[in-house]
Amino acid sequence: MLINLLPEFLAAVQGADPIAAYQRYFDANRALLGAYWHNYVVEPAGPHFNDVVRETVRADRTDLRAMIERTDVVALARQAEAACAELFEVDSAIDVVLMVGVGAANAGELVINGRGVAFVCLEHFTSVPNPATRGLGLDPELIPMWLAHEIAHCVRYTSPGSGADLRRQVGEAGGFYSYWETGRRATLREHLFNEGLAVQASQLLSPGHAPWEYYGFERRHYTRVRELEPVLARLVADDLDRAGLGLRLRWLSGGMSDEARTVQRHLVPERGGYWIGSKMVENAVAEKGVAWALRAPVQELVHFTDAVARTA
Repeated sequence: MLINLLPEFLAAVQGADPIAAYQRYFDANRALLGAYWHNYVVEPAGPHFNDVVRETVRADRTDLRAMIERTDVVALARQAEAACAELFEVDSAIDVVLMVGVGAANAGELVINGRGVAFVCLEHFTSVPNPATRGLGLDPELIPMWLAHEIAHCVRYTSPGSGADLRRQVGEAGGFYSYWETGRRATLREHLFNEGLAVQASQLLSPGHAPWEYYGFERRHYTRVRELEPVLARLVADDLDRAGLGLRLRWLSGGMSDEARTVQRHLVPERGGYWIGSKMVENAVAEKGVAWALRAPVQELVHFTDAVARTA
């Protein structure tokens, strides 16, 4: 189901008291927005939360308003949703959400009461970087690509046929996904495969973009990660079957310090695990299809890794 929170958000920030209006907007959509804040921003309470809200409601949104005037974002989202349903053989409830975030993730996945949620934060897709909103300036034509990435995650977490350990963990948490708890409990291999599958899925669903865009990289960063592939495969080897939030952050998160990303005196490029994970699962996707691969347990995906990935 498509959920469009954009009109409600814009109405809130245009009011006479936008801070109070945002709080009402948040309360009206607490299940979804609370999960978004918890997983991608900060806990939605207290002074830091209030500071972020004040900054959010006061930001200049000229770029966003111009983008939605020239781009039918609802149509883009509906087309992506329908295409994913067919390509991924979606067999669980997944909501697609258009929203304005607070400058954190440009897109992401959630599971709320057993229902998958794939969201995009439209402030990042205006084609114009905006320091006031922390908008990345991505082209709105990339929205289907990013939705495909997040819907792929939701399939892995919620499909009745998924054998992923992440689905088991979501079930044990009462049907809720937590970036932080799964980061602590799932192995690094599970996380790498999970992101690699989502990259592969987005390439199939939305072909024709620059190759680095599927990874969320700049062109120079993409080139550097590719050059380092043999080194990264060796560095990650000892940690693949270990679990720990620090491992997930080192290999799959941006914003980490150089010290946190240093392994055996080598500096791991930010989010370098997306490339490694994608290479590790590409044979499985090619040979068995993306719908199968999204649901396959790690133990089965490992059989399809190529020589380089197996060395990892």
